[in-house]
Amino acid sequence: MNLYQIVVELIDLRSFSNLWYWIMLAVMWSSASHWILGVPFDLISRARRQGGALQTDLEYVVRVQTERLTNIADTAGTMLMAGLFFVLTTLGTLATYYGIEFAQAVLLLLFPLAILGLLSLRTARLIQAGENSGAELHRRLFRHRVTTQFLGMISIFVTSMFGMYQNMHLGVLG
Repeated sequence: MNLYQIVVELIDLRSFSNLWYWIMLAVMWSSASHWILGVPFDLISRARRQGGALQTDLEYVVRVQTERLTNIADTAGTMLMAGLFFVLTTLGTLATYYGIEFAQAVLLLLFPLAILGLLSLRTARLIQAGENSGAELHRRLFRHRVTTQFLGMISIFVTSMFGMYQNMHLGVLG
């Protein structure tokens, strides 16, 4: 056995039949729906129920996170978008034209996350525009969480359908 065969056996590049890929997909969307703009959802829930100092803490943490996110977008947004489009275009070409399964798997992970990033930036800008306290803040954060969960459900569904198709297709023809 040469070095290439050993590496391929250790790192199975058939992503859709690999248990670790599906665990990573589930953990990724679970984390994304728990950390709303970098704020843990349990803090949002407790602040909504108890108010007071927890509400003040929530508003402070959300203000810090939204300023951080919008500052990154304002200072490096153009370069980040160019890099993101380069990576997504490269993965899309490798996934569709060349049919590389690893690129297909990574594209199905990164593309929805890119959409989530844009949605998070939009939510941060809306919070900075005036929805930064009280019931409006809770409503905006809850909407963002529901949108994140919906995007995650669609992503997991599309990924699982495509993964099953790939596994059946490769199982029959491969």
